Amino acid sequence: MGSAETIGGYNNLFTTLHGKLRLYQRFNSSLPAERIDFPTAFFPAVPSGPGVVKPQHKVQQPVPNLQALADQMLLQHFAPAAVLVSDKGDILYINGRTGKYLEPADGKANWNIFAMAREGLRYELNSAFQKALREKAAVTLKNLVVRTNGGKQMVNLTVQPLTEPEALQGLVMIVFTDVAALSAAKAPTKTQQASAASTYQAQLEQELQRSHEELQTTREEMQNSQEELKSTNEELQSTNEELQSANEELTTSKEEMLSLNEELQTVNHELQARVDELSRSNNDMKNLYNSTDIATLFLDDALHVRRFTNQASQIIKLIPGDAGRPITDIASDLLYPELTEDVQEVLRTLAFKEKPINTRDGHWFSVRIMPYRTFENRIDGVVITFMDISVAKKLEAVLRESEREMKAHFKHMTNAFALFESVFNGDGIFVSYRFVFMNDAYERIMDVKNEEVQGKTMHQVWPSTEASRIKTFGQVAITGVPDSKEEFI
Repeated sequence: MGSAETIGGYNNLFTTLHGKLRLYQRFNSSLPAERIDFPTAFFPAVPSGPGVVKPQHKVQQPVPNLQALADQMLLQHFAPAAVLVSDKGDILYINGRTGKYLEPADGKANWNIFAMAREGLRYELNSAFQKALREKAAVTLKNLVVRTNGGKQMVNLTVQPLTEPEALQGLVMIVFTDVAALSAAKAPTKTQQASAASTYQAQLEQELQRSHEELQTTREEMQNSQEELKSTNEELQSTNEELQSANEELTTSKEEMLSLNEELQTVNHELQARVDELSRSNNDMKNLYNSTDIATLFLDDALHVRRFTNQASQIIKLIPGDAGRPITDIASDLLYPELTEDVQEVLRTLAFKEKPINTRDGHWFSVRIMPYRTFENRIDGVVITFMDISVAKKLEAVLRESEREMKAHFKHMTNAFALFESVFNGDGIFVSYRFVFMNDAYERIMDVKNEEVQGKTMHQVWPSTEASRIKTFGQVAITGVPDSKEEFI
C-alpha cells in the first residue's frame, strides 16, 4: 500500500473515530446522573407457585444493528491507538492499546502524556505538540523509533488540534500508527545492500532534518521566551516605577496627614478651651439669673421656647422638655391673652414693651418684652422678663386709699388747704412747685378751681409770683423745716 493510500486510510479511520467520539459525547450528555435498570422484557409478571400454570411466551430476539457491530469491529481491530489530551498534555481519554508508546512514570501517579511517553517519543512528541498548538494545524512525524519492552517499534505520530465539535474545542488528539519494518532476506544482494544503505542514509537524513527542525523550534521558542521575558521585565520595571511613585505619594500623604493631625490637635485644644469657656459663661449666666430672682423667658422668632430660668417655670408651667414648643401651647397663670400680639409687635417694631400683668392668684408682675440681638446685630427672637411688683402694687393701693381718705378729710375743712409737689431742674435745683390737691376753702379764697390748676406750676397759674415766695417753698421742701407767713388777700 502506498503512502498516499496509507494516509487516506488513516484519515478515514480518524474520521470514523471522530464520529464515534461525537456520538459517545452526545450519548454521555443525555444520560441521567443516576443508574437506570431497564427491564429485560415488556411482559407482565407471572405469578408462581404450585398449581399455577405458566403461560408459554415466545421471547422475541432483538434485531442486530449491523452498522454498530461494524463500527465496533473497526474500532477494535483497525482503528489506531489514540489519546485525547488537554492543551497542557493531561490525558482525558484513551482509545486502543497504547502500552507500546506510553508507560507510567516513576513516583507519584502522573497522567500527563509527556511524562508517560516512552524513549524515542518524548522530545519529538513535545516539539510536535507545541508546533500543532502554535500553528493550529495537524503535525505528522514519520518513522519514529520507539523503544518497547525488549525491542524497537517504528511509529508515525499525528498531533491534531480539535476545533469541532464545540464540546472538544481546545483539546488535542494524538494518534499512534505502527510502521512495519522491512524484512531482511537471507542473502541480500548488492542492490539490496545499496538500497538498505540508502534507506539507512535516508533515515539518518530524516533524523538530522528532524533534529534541525527541533533545534529551529527550540531556537524560536527561546527567542519567544526571551521576548516575553523582556516584555515581562519591562512591565515589571514599569510596575516598579509605579510602585515607587505610589510609595513616594504615600510618604507625602503620610507627612501631610501628620501635619494635618497636628493642626487638628491644635484646633481640638482651641475648641476644648472655647468649650470650657462657654461652659463657664453658661454657669455664670445661670447663677446671675438665679441671683437676680427675675423670671426670664427666651423665645425665637417663631415664638418657640428656647430657654428659661427656674423662676419663669413658677409663672408659666414650663419643664425642661418644653424647649422647642410654641409658647401658645403651654399653660400659664398670667392673665395676659395679648402676649402673642405684643411679642409680634416687638419683633416688628424692635421697640421694647412693658406693662403690669396680674395672675390668677393675685400676684402682679411687670412684664418687659425686648428684642433678642446677637453679636452680629441680628434679631433672633425676644427676651421676656417678669419682675414681681406685688408689694409695690399693695403699697400703691394703700397710698391711694390714704390719699382718698385725706382728700375726703380736707375737702370740707373751713381752713384753706393745698398740697404741692416740688419741681427740680436737671442740676437738682428747686425751680418751682406744682398743684396736686386743694380743698373747697382754698378754691374759694384763692379764686381757683382744683380741676383747672391741678398739675400746673405756680408760674403757670400766677406768673407774677415773687421769687422770695418760691424760695421759701423750696427751703421748706428741701430742709423739711416748716415756715409761716402772714399775708393780706
